[in-house]
Amino acid sequence: MNKLALPIAIIALIASVGSFFFSQSSSDLVFVDVNKLIEGYKRTKIVKAEFDKKATTMKANVDSLLSDWQKELKVYEKERSNMSKKELELKQQLLSNKQQQINNYQQAVQKQLQEEDKKVTQTVINDINDFVKEYGKQQGYKVIFGATGNGTIMYGEETADLTDKVLKELNAEFEGK
Repeated sequence: MNKLALPIAIIALIASVGSFFFSQSSSDLVFVDVNKLIEGYKRTKIVKAEFDKKATTMKANVDSLLSDWQKELKVYEKERSNMSKKELELKQQLLSNKQQQINNYQQAVQKQLQEEDKKVTQTVINDINDFVKEYGKQQGYKVIFGATGNGTIMYGEETADLTDKVLKELNAEFEGK
């Protein structure tokens, strides 16, 4: 009997130590749904509204320039039968130059809007990342994974999903600023 008791005790000890470390480490493995954080973060909505307002204004400027150019083109088409060859060439060159300037301006506006969108999105993401880092430290987590919906985390128990808790505190901190 003594010969059997020692191996059973060792196996029991190994099993209990293993289960302790397994349960300890699995509770430290948590995640947040990054997309839900971005969508639910109140600053995202504010920044997006400001960006949309600016984008609408800039696009309206481009539309106004295009409208003016189209009006000039219509006037030219009506009056071209009364113009000399030299006047026709000058007016065509003028309209062509104006169209090219509008196209260049439109491309510059699109590029600026893309850069600003990227910048404000990155600012929001940095805010979230900084908050999650501090939250993790305060709550004693060793790792907080970020699920993005593209396969980084395919499954996680609901108890390991901190998204709602983090989002609530993130918004509370933002509103408190």
